Amino acid sequence: MTDTASGPSSGPSASPGWLVWTRLIRHRLALASLIFLLVLLVLSLAAPWIADWRGIDPTATDLFRRFEPPSAEHWLGTDDLGRDLFQRLLDGGRVSLLVGVSGALLSAVIGALIGVLAGYLGGRLDAVLMRVTDGVIALPMLPLLIVLAAVDPRKIGVPVEIAQSETFSLYRIVFIVSLTGWTTVARLVRAETLSLKARDFTRAARALGARPERIMFRHILPNAAGSLVVATTLSIGSLVLLESTLSFLGLGTQPPAASWGNMLTGAQELLQQAPVLALLPGLMIFVTVIAFNFLGDGLQDALDPRSERRL
Repeated sequence: MTDTASGPSSGPSASPGWLVWTRLIRHRLALASLIFLLVLLVLSLAAPWIADWRGIDPTATDLFRRFEPPSAEHWLGTDDLGRDLFQRLLDGGRVSLLVGVSGALLSAVIGALIGVLAGYLGGRLDAVLMRVTDGVIALPMLPLLIVLAAVDPRKIGVPVEIAQSETFSLYRIVFIVSLTGWTTVARLVRAETLSLKARDFTRAARALGARPERIMFRHILPNAAGSLVVATTLSIGSLVLLESTLSFLGLGTQPPAASWGNMLTGAQELLQQAPVLALLPGLMIFVTVIAFNFLGDGLQDALDPRSERRL
């Protein structure tokens, strides 16, 4: 007797990865968000080659070509210094996505390590790590990040040429946003660990003499990967927004390097004269954050076998 209720992707031979992908593509908002983010990522990473192909230097100023409308040469027009707005948006996207993705991954590593240690080993270590987590959560995030971002690295021994480089500025922002972004992951992984360490496969591994670190990193963390991926994806949008806020306040990426936040900063005095200079980077921040949130929701549904979406 044929089971007509099950589709071709739900048969016994379908791999777990294929089932997750099938559920994800049924979530139309998540699929659209994934396509948008992939296109944005490819364009942002290819921004230097696109600029060379177009014969445009996105950092070159030309005061005689300020506020030009869109044209065949400048697809979205020019800004207040005559720079190509399309290329500036791509460069800003590369910075914002780098900070968001790198910061989320670093936060996930820190949070997963703290969460699995606290959940599996328990006792005093669990109490200490969770109190540290509570303390970080209780700190006012934005004022703390502003203070950290305002610290002059030259005063703590960083050479001047390194402190003033664009690469160091990016790494510093990634490190700063990661300091407070790991708490949600730590709590989530700890809860998953408390549940998984009571399962039969974990007890069997202990009975066979497996060391605690092997159980934690070979048995528990892989089984908590679904929740970890969802939490990391959802946090990327928040970190993109946080980086934009720091750059808007003048504490993130510094000109002439572009980020969506400092593009907004430069446009705030030109809202009446050229509102598009603020509208475009603001729209990119908004759409990117929303896309990561939709993608996180879709992954949450796709990784939950009880969630079968029939769209």
